[in-house]
Amino acid sequence: MQHKDATPKEIDSAMQAAEKAFSIYKKIPLRKRAEFMKAIAAELEEKSAELVHQAMQESHLGKERLKGELDRTIFQLTSYAAACEEGSWLDARINKADPNSQPPKPDIRKTLVPLGPVVVFGASNFPFAYSTAGGDTACAFAAGCPVVVKAHPAHAATSELVSKAIFTAIEKTGMPPGIFAHLHGEDFDIGKALVQHELTKAVGFTGSFAGGKQLFDWGNSRKVPIPVFAEMGSVNPVFLLPKKLAAEAKEIAEMYAASITLSVGQFCTNPGIIIGIAGKDLELFKKYLQAKIENTKPATMLHPGIAKSFIEKREKALNEKSVSLIATGENETGENQGQATLAAVDGKNFLENNTLHQEVFGPYSLIVSCADKKEMLAVAKSMEGQLTSTIMAADDEIAEHEELIESIKNICGRFIMNGVPTGVEVCLSQHHGGPYPATTDSRFTAVGADGIKRFARPIAFQNWKNEFLPDELKDENPWGVGRRVGGV
Repeated sequence: MQHKDATPKEIDSAMQAAEKAFSIYKKIPLRKRAEFMKAIAAELEEKSAELVHQAMQESHLGKERLKGELDRTIFQLTSYAAACEEGSWLDARINKADPNSQPPKPDIRKTLVPLGPVVVFGASNFPFAYSTAGGDTACAFAAGCPVVVKAHPAHAATSELVSKAIFTAIEKTGMPPGIFAHLHGEDFDIGKALVQHELTKAVGFTGSFAGGKQLFDWGNSRKVPIPVFAEMGSVNPVFLLPKKLAAEAKEIAEMYAASITLSVGQFCTNPGIIIGIAGKDLELFKKYLQAKIENTKPATMLHPGIAKSFIEKREKALNEKSVSLIATGENETGENQGQATLAAVDGKNFLENNTLHQEVFGPYSLIVSCADKKEMLAVAKSMEGQLTSTIMAADDEIAEHEELIESIKNICGRFIMNGVPTGVEVCLSQHHGGPYPATTDSRFTAVGADGIKRFARPIAFQNWKNEFLPDELKDENPWGVGRRVGGV
């Protein structure tokens, strides 16, 4: 079924309704917000078979992969709901007046308040977890913000089904109707209109660098700029230290072959660059990884646009100076299929060619052979911001490579030791973000309940009577949230 692009009038109506709902929803207690979010999760659970079936038709992803993603989406909603109600994200702080000090100290109390209507762009590679009822939407609802979703055209019908679940939850829990709107649009002007609408107060996005940067620029070019929280691209570099590689070349190769080709490489945490020091152990690792890649069957990618981009960017990378093709998976047998690809380059040419630093979204990875530890350090220092970085190292190698460790820390939001970057655990200690250009603001996460803070801002109340303060700042603490009082 073809879904019509939203008209300017429909966009304005959605934003006006969201603003009207905001005046009500922002005052709704945390417990009620949490009940609403749990109701969405319950609706998704009830309709899970229909949702997974529809997503299979549109995304070409397998049943188990989609079922797991839907389960994750439901968990995000329920866990963020629990965090919303618990209230520590409000970061409530109280410093009571001290009239006896010189000069007298006023009563100052600080909390977080919601920003206002949030526009969320559905992600192409995650029809559930990063789309209509995904993490951005859940965080915005928890913060007290209405949400206007622009469905991704690659899975528009799935998005429509999810939106119906949200509308049902709104009705069942008595939330203001304008708290949620669902719009379609393939034309870039629709995204621009949503970002630049005067009532939009923040944007959530997961996708390409080009897309995220454009939304960021639109957000900053407004008369009143707004935050655009865009998770964009990442090559998620992996650094192989010599002792670890010498001891476990085969095991590491097997682990990384699975990570590179997982879901046809269509994860923002796919390991796109692997850096080691030239020698027999790295050559052995290449041999093992080559064998695994060559035995990988091609598979249909999410949609034609992603497949086309993968083929073009892969060919561009392979045509660069000094890049050699090590292995490809079995020959492509169908339209829009991704063929696993492993390439190699030496450290000197990698340092001289910024094109090789760029993401090739799909089942592709580049092995960089450095001449020595010094060149490996130079490679680390040359890299842009990343969502993740990984170091494969024996324990005693960590102390031996302190400067390398610090350099890698400078470029990533999640630093992994002896593992793979694919797989992002949903928990409070998770950080799914990173320095630009991985994201537009490395201080915030797109996964975990800390993501709620993206859609709220601090406000301090000075010398207000207790009865007029927000509930979380009142002396009696009716919401029962954790607070820092007098520094304790």
